[in-house]
Parts: sequence; C-alpha cells; structure tokens
Amino acid sequence: MEPFSFEKIIAWQKANAFTQLVYQITKQFPEDERFGLVSQFRRAAVSIGANIAEGYKKLSKADKLRLLNIAEGSLAECENYIILSRQLTLIDNDEYVLLHQRAEETGRLLTAYSNGIINNKGIKD
Repeated sequence: MEPFSFEKIIAWQKANAFTQLVYQITKQFPEDERFGLVSQFRRAAVSIGANIAEGYKKLSKADKLRLLNIAEGSLAECENYIILSRQLTLIDNDEYVLLHQRAEETGRLLTAYSNGIINNKGIKD
C-alpha cells in the first residue's frame, strides 16, 4: 500500500513519533488523570500531525500556513503539559528530557516547513 503523500513530510514524521511517545508515556499516568491531563495531552499531540496533514492538501499558502500555525499552537500546548507533568511528578527527569527534546525537534522542523511554504513561489497565494 502506497503511503499518503503527507507521510513524506519530515515535520509530520517527527510529529507522529512525538505523538506516539506521548501515548506511551501517558499510559503510566494515574487513572484519575485519564479524563484530565492524559486526554488533553494526547489530544494536543494528535492535533500537531493532523493539522500538518490537513494543511498539506490545502491549495493556498494562507490556508497551509494557518493550519501549520494551529499545529505550532498544539505543540506549545504539549510543551506546557510536559512541564506540568514534571511538576506533578507524573514523569521522571529522563522522560521530561526526552519529551522536551522531541518537542523542540518537532518545532524546528515545523518552522522549517512553514518557512519553505512561505518562500516557495510555486504555491498559490
């Protein structure tokens, strides 16, 4: 089966890997956080890749960039949850560092992808 075209975008690949890591780490959170922090953290993580994928199919730069900006906002939301999870001792320092590094890497690639769209003359305004 042929992969979807957006799967070739490195920013999407990193966002997808980050989301999988969020799911893996939040499995260990207490049951009483299932409908609180776990739900919010996972929803925000899923939103990153989903908005990259949706933006990929948009025709105009403005639409693409609006969705990538939403993805950046969701990533910032995740960064807040990473900090909060550490403060609440739901994750240890190693998990904090890993999540933080993956979030930063995803953010750098998301910014690069957005800048590529801004500078690409082949995409309709």
